[in-house]
Amino acid sequence: MDFSFVDAPLDRAEHLRTDSAALARLWPEARVLLLDARGDAAVDAHGGPPALTGTAVGQRPSSAVFLGLHGEQGWFALPAADAPPAVPAQGFVDLRSAAAQWPAREATAFAQARAVLHWRDRQRYCGACAAPLAWARAGWLGRCTGCGIEHYPRTDPAVIVAVSDGSRLLLGRQGAWPARRYSTLAGFVEPGETLEQTVMREVFEESGVRVRSCRYLASQPWPFPSSLMLGFVAEAEPDVPRVNDELEDARWFEAEAIGLALDDGHPDLQLSPVSSISRWLIARWYAMRSSAG
Repeated sequence: MDFSFVDAPLDRAEHLRTDSAALARLWPEARVLLLDARGDAAVDAHGGPPALTGTAVGQRPSSAVFLGLHGEQGWFALPAADAPPAVPAQGFVDLRSAAAQWPAREATAFAQARAVLHWRDRQRYCGACAAPLAWARAGWLGRCTGCGIEHYPRTDPAVIVAVSDGSRLLLGRQGAWPARRYSTLAGFVEPGETLEQTVMREVFEESGVRVRSCRYLASQPWPFPSSLMLGFVAEAEPDVPRVNDELEDARWFEAEAIGLALDDGHPDLQLSPVSSISRWLIARWYAMRSSAG
């Protein structure tokens, strides 16, 4: 896929999460990703992912989360605050920057690490009885020390949609985005709702445009902080867009404008970054529209 956080994934080796002896054997030569409280990752002197091993860290901290295997090598995520002082970081990089600069495997593992550590940092107590959680399954399970309820990492499904009326593409922008930035429309799935229903509801809520049909294409983990973006294409009525408090603007764009923006040549339109599934959906729509003449 031509977007980030999906290529070269680790073998999550879920069967090893309860095998303490196997995890102990993996730790000395394991690859360790250090993340700070903001979810940024430690870098080496060149801005790349450091070749940090378990041996360099020392004894495996209880907060280390087993991410999986690359070949025979284990990979772990560790909060930087729990690393010993002898393991200094040369700096930290955010996930979006790493997606553009790092090799795919390291960037994909960074996304996985960011999501699970964010969940652990914000899920320290039971939502039912407020007792502290005790971590199990190599960091992937929080078990309540009071009532015994098990808590698992949260992922929030959201649709993201390239909506077309046949010749134009519908894009919207939020007021907090950089000037001229537009993107495909997106929204979270609600309880008891199908993905197709979410597409229709979210597009209409945000733009007033009525979707006739839609089709799923691909997905992207989006740990900002814990989403899974489900990419769709949709055909819609050529309604005049209107916006509510969710978007600052929504409008139809002709294929010519989209083509210029994809080449960074449009004076008034800037698209989503290349790391995102939004950009991939836009580029795919433009390519198919161009090939259709």
